[in-house]
Amino acid sequence: MRAFLDNLRLALGTFLGNPLRSLLTLLGIVIGVATVITMMGLIEGLRTKVNRDMGRLGAHTFQLTKWPAGGFGRFNWAKFAKRPDIEMDDVRAIEQSCPSVGVVAPADDEGGQKLATVSAETRPSVRVFGTTTTYPMTSGIAVQSGRYFNEVESLDGRSVVLLGVDVADTLFPGIDPVGFEVRIKGRPFLVIGVLQRRGSFLGMVSMDNQAIIPLRVFQQLYGKSRSLDVDIQAKDPSLFKKAQDEVTNLMRRRRDVKPSEPSDFELHTNESVTASFNQLSQVITIAGVGVCLLSLVVGGIGILNIMLVSVMERTREIGVRKALGAKRRRILGQFATEAVLLALFGGALGVGLGFGLVFLGDWMVGFPMSVPPWAVALALTMSCGVGLLFGIYPAARAAKLDPVEAMRTD
Repeated sequence: MRAFLDNLRLALGTFLGNPLRSLLTLLGIVIGVATVITMMGLIEGLRTKVNRDMGRLGAHTFQLTKWPAGGFGRFNWAKFAKRPDIEMDDVRAIEQSCPSVGVVAPADDEGGQKLATVSAETRPSVRVFGTTTTYPMTSGIAVQSGRYFNEVESLDGRSVVLLGVDVADTLFPGIDPVGFEVRIKGRPFLVIGVLQRRGSFLGMVSMDNQAIIPLRVFQQLYGKSRSLDVDIQAKDPSLFKKAQDEVTNLMRRRRDVKPSEPSDFELHTNESVTASFNQLSQVITIAGVGVCLLSLVVGGIGILNIMLVSVMERTREIGVRKALGAKRRRILGQFATEAVLLALFGGALGVGLGFGLVFLGDWMVGFPMSVPPWAVALALTMSCGVGLLFGIYPAARAAKLDPVEAMRTD
């Protein structure tokens, strides 16, 4: 233990004696470790946000769509575009033929829309949703003021609209917009309600920059030749899986899909979207670790170089110590400790820089980013491993020096 503490004291003395050279040597390790910490913080923050935002959906609800879940990963979009659209006939068939299904809410949407009044207008970034009266039961939305449209307004395609908070604040700053008129694609709509604030999805896409209108009038504005997204809620949580099976079997029969062929539609649950995200995060994690390893190798080469220089500069010192009785393992331990301590210090700097970038990202993006403890432990362990791996050769070279020849060195 005393020998280790002596080696530690000597290593600290060497580092403090050449701080600038040591810091420049550690740049590779600092960058590699900071990369891992930042990427792990980002991924953990995104995972937390995905789970939270997915939890806003209605209970025991899943979605029938034409497209893959969430857009996470690489897909052959041209292949999916050839799938048949999901239409209102499919919605009615589900309502009539699936006994485990309790609520069905078809919806369509169009992004990049501009809403206007006589005195104000939004940017062309509003997402307009067309849906039915059952949508609040499956989507988790709630009305802050006013009301939701009723069955008559939905079936007749009345020109009524509910505004998200961001849209309401832009068009009607400081006043309740209920009862006023807005225009969508030049068509006047009566504002009947304002939605409760929902925040942003993944900290990037505002869920309050939207407007909701009846599906029938939506199709009059944007056309009927579009595929619907259908939110489906089971009658009871215990029937959730059975409801999915009933919808799957019904859709396959309606589309004459053979038993050996894959389905030409998708069923999304919170779990399926989360699983898709986890697959993407694994790829990002592997890529981040690869960048870290490359940076650590560069840092390791720097440590190898600086330790060889240190051995040459201290050859006479090594000779004196060996002449006074220092054993080879003591010299080996001293220089190996210096290399590991140097790398560990670089790893600690990288962890600090990584946490700073995570904090900055948290502040800029707006969702909680957190670094898992295992990522910190892994980064520091890899740093020490690199220091030992690249420092062992200079340490062994110092330990093998002949004391007589070493003391003759100027």
